[in-house]
Amino acid sequence: MKNIKLLYLAVIVASAISCNNRPASESSDLAVPVSVETIKLKSIQQFITTTGTAKAKSETELTSEIVGDYQLQVNPKTGRKFKLGDRVEKGQAIIKFTNEEYLNGLSLESKKLNLEISQQEYDKQKSLYEKGGVTLRELRNSEVSSIEAQNSYENAQIQLAKMQIVAPFSGVIVDLPYYTEGVRVSSGQSMVKLMSYDQMYVEINLPEKNIPDVLVGQNVLITSYTLTEDTLKGHVSELSPAISDETRTFAGKLQIDNPELKLRPGMFIKANIITAQKDSVVVIPKDIIMSGSRGKYVFVVGRNSSADDRRITTGISNQDEIEIVEGLAPNDRLIIKGFETLRDNSKVKVIL
Repeated sequence: MKNIKLLYLAVIVASAISCNNRPASESSDLAVPVSVETIKLKSIQQFITTTGTAKAKSETELTSEIVGDYQLQVNPKTGRKFKLGDRVEKGQAIIKFTNEEYLNGLSLESKKLNLEISQQEYDKQKSLYEKGGVTLRELRNSEVSSIEAQNSYENAQIQLAKMQIVAPFSGVIVDLPYYTEGVRVSSGQSMVKLMSYDQMYVEINLPEKNIPDVLVGQNVLITSYTLTEDTLKGHVSELSPAISDETRTFAGKLQIDNPELKLRPGMFIKANIITAQKDSVVVIPKDIIMSGSRGKYVFVVGRNSSADDRRITTGISNQDEIEIVEGLAPNDRLIIKGFETLRDNSKVKVIL
């Protein structure tokens, strides 16, 4: 039994010696599995990222200006009375008030009749003055009466307009307080809130280091944390030249195109201000770039399925990608996975 154990131990030792004495070339032939990407020319944008809250370009709260009985109007587009979310056109009446006492006090018909009489009298006096039948003073008095009648009639029309709530611009009803039909409401009551947000804006604050890079008119890509798959377009519309001595930032505004109303007022957004753009250049992922004593480099698949380290010179970049000015060319097979342990001339095996 003792002899058998000694024989088994001798076999193990011999195997170990045999493994250690294998030629170095044999162990180096083990290929590292890698994934590659064939380089093609593409576009790249360099941008500055900021955040903010989207706001409607136009918004207003309309209140009652007279005492009257509340009458919510019918939306001609839907055939039912206006409600939250309805679109309204500029000049469209949303709410009307009835108040016979107020209407009678305007004396609109009598003011209109007085205006017609005053204008006729003035025309008559003017004709007589040209023939020498009246004095200049008499003509001027007639003109004053005509002007006063015109003003009185126009003021009555202004007061009449207060008997309805009219949209000052085309927009969407975002608040519509409930009132019982026909109930009398007092003046100064909130009636409706409107917003127009097919165009929106965002107020931003940027670090002072970005002053040379950000300019009015630059394009902006807008994404919302609520609508992650939609990207809207905008531009830098305003920039303040002053730097805050407290935050070391400068203020600006971005205008957003929102034709489909996907972005809603109050949404928190991310804005990428495009400060540079290049087309038809070599672009690679930033996270595959290695650094060494001789600078930055990446690996490509070279001859005989070996890794070839390429020293590179970079250009503009963004969060994920970077332009390669020198070191790579179209159709190079760039190693994008499995590069971490590679050395120049390492054997590689391309896998999907």
